[in-house]
Amino acid sequence: MKKYKLTFIDDTDLFKHVKETIEKYSFQMDLKKFNSNLIDPIKLTFDAKIYGKTIEEIINAEIVRQLDKSNSNVLGYFQQNLFKYIYHKNTKLSKWIVPNEGFDIENNEDKIYVEMKTKHNTMNSKSSSATYIMMQDKLLQDEKAVCMLVEIIAKNSQNIIWSVTVNKKKMSNERIRRVSIDKFYEIVTGEKEAFKHLVEVLPQVIDDVLTEIKQSSMQNSVFEELKSIDDNILKSLYLLSFKKYDGFDNLTITNIA
Repeated sequence: MKKYKLTFIDDTDLFKHVKETIEKYSFQMDLKKFNSNLIDPIKLTFDAKIYGKTIEEIINAEIVRQLDKSNSNVLGYFQQNLFKYIYHKNTKLSKWIVPNEGFDIENNEDKIYVEMKTKHNTMNSKSSSATYIMMQDKLLQDEKAVCMLVEIIAKNSQNIIWSVTVNKKKMSNERIRRVSIDKFYEIVTGEKEAFKHLVEVLPQVIDDVLTEIKQSSMQNSVFEELKSIDDNILKSLYLLSFKKYDGFDNLTITNIA
């Protein structure tokens, strides 16, 4: 009996892909990584004062924000690459590939070409236009092709014509679709509630993977490295960013308690 009881993906493939995703997660933070995009100590000072937090609490929040941004990309990997293992419930055959370039997901047999986005509203007008033009070009190359913008988080469950404005001209084509992730799973698997069933078993799969790999806890050396600059954490942040500025060699600043 199948452990996860999904009709469109093997247990071993699902477990393997979840494991690969978790292993890509960021569990470490050091000062170099923390400051890789140049921390703004003035903003952190405002945040701490306005929200009534210690500077340590604000730094921790910034660390979590940075890790979350990094791990959001990992989740994109999970959503996209899972389709390499998903098959139609009747045929048990997968027609879907994840190419190294071009579209995010392709089905060359059924001529379906997919760009996947977490949220449609994360695309600005320039990005939307570029994606639409790429899809138009595919239709010109292949009169049987269907292109889809698949949204993980959409406002509605939908499979509709995608209309966009390109160079101030509204454009639409029956073969360029805007599809919510649940409807795309239905297309791929032949099962109406396939996405819901995946979501239902996902916590169990994650638990099973974590039990096997015994992932280490968060390793954070940021505070230790900041204190090696100065015992005053706030002063260390300013010296990290402004140490070459005039007068900062004798900076006097009160830590935020």
